[in-house]
Amino acid sequence: MIEEQAIVVSSEAGIAEVEIVRRSTCGACSARSGCGVSLLDRVLGRRPQRLLLVDKLKVRAGDEVIVGIPEGALLKAAVAAYMVPLVGLLAGALLGDLMLSDVAGVLDQGWPLLTGVLGFVAGLVVTRLYSRRLATDPRWRAVLLRRVTQSLSVGLPRVP
Repeated sequence: MIEEQAIVVSSEAGIAEVEIVRRSTCGACSARSGCGVSLLDRVLGRRPQRLLLVDKLKVRAGDEVIVGIPEGALLKAAVAAYMVPLVGLLAGALLGDLMLSDVAGVLDQGWPLLTGVLGFVAGLVVTRLYSRRLATDPRWRAVLLRRVTQSLSVGLPRVP
């Protein structure tokens, strides 16, 4: 189980809304000045992630909690997000090159590029459909694991 600390924003009817502030290790990395992730982080800023979770702990707004996500969920999401579109791109380009290699003319080199882009788009569609299916499976959802502190956060209203 991968764990992350979060703050409860609200809790009602057995559902807790928690806010996770993403942290980065960019400050400790020697490649931070030339890294794309570090650049995107500076340009886009850090936006907190909010999740709606089943509240079995009876938490209140302001409570600091530990949220867990199964390791398998992260691995499946990474494979779906990175590998499926890449495989689609390469398969589309190879298929276009093999099927249309006999066609002579100016577009001879353009067909593999076009079919590669179509394969990439198909990979993105497959990834979207797969991620929607994973999102409905309760085995892969984030869960509240435990409280760290109770209502110590500043600025969040208490819910009675």
